[in-house]
Amino acid sequence: MKSLSHNFLLVSLIIIWSVIQVSGQEKVFQTFKDTRVINSHSTETLPGGKMDIRIGHRFGDIGGAGGGWPSFYGLENASDVMIGLEYGMSDNVMIGINRAKGSGPLRQNVNFLTKMKIISQEVNGSKPFSLSFLAMGTASTMPKSTTEGVLSYFDKSAHRFSYHLQLIAGKKFSDYFSWQLSAGWTYRNLVPSNDKNDLVSVGSAMRIQMTKSMGIILDATVPISELRTTSNGYYPALGIGLEWDTGGGHIFQLNFTNATGLSETDYIPYTQSNWLDGEFRMGFTISRLFTI
Repeated sequence: MKSLSHNFLLVSLIIIWSVIQVSGQEKVFQTFKDTRVINSHSTETLPGGKMDIRIGHRFGDIGGAGGGWPSFYGLENASDVMIGLEYGMSDNVMIGINRAKGSGPLRQNVNFLTKMKIISQEVNGSKPFSLSFLAMGTASTMPKSTTEGVLSYFDKSAHRFSYHLQLIAGKKFSDYFSWQLSAGWTYRNLVPSNDKNDLVSVGSAMRIQMTKSMGIILDATVPISELRTTSNGYYPALGIGLEWDTGGGHIFQLNFTNATGLSETDYIPYTQSNWLDGEFRMGFTISRLFTI
């Protein structure tokens, strides 16, 4: 698995430095409306000079043992909350920082990210799809536990950090349908003794535009590991939602997903909720763009 992860990283870097080309062809506009789909990033980057203030929220389980009327179908609980800002350095490069509550064993997380659009799909051009590269790091700022042996004991400062790299390829087939595929590598500096630091994942997402301002979005992220199986209590992160472009720089998203965490270093390794048991939750994301 480690050699596979290293090969993935090497291929990612080769692609970044080898496929960037200058083209005069007209680029396809908005394969996806937002830089995120539900759980996963999209191929989109922010326009240069634009700042995006983002708020994300995940409630508790709608059904299952933790849901139902006692928790008002999860609305009285919050599995994760995120607030952050992102900035377009250019039309093809964005950076960002956010703070998330966290839902896995490491909490109070500060996430840093950069995303580069390597290829932009062209209208009747030589580039039939878009390709983006995402790199992010997470630092847990939670207090050091006094219980030796738990992940939050933080014997070393490096144990607070996790990382994620991802390639995302997407295509806008028409004004009404977009689809993307992704491959990711997550590395956690500290894991339980029965786990591995490296974790490879694959994902898919789509947008079905119903009106000029409203669309249906779906995504799935599947960890590829003999340890991340349903028999071990782990499940792919699956989401479905509605997305509104309200105009004036606002994007609002209402979604349902079994993932409790909001960042890749959280929901990819630690999703243990099953849709079939009612262990899914409502969430929302608010995005507001400003010109800087």
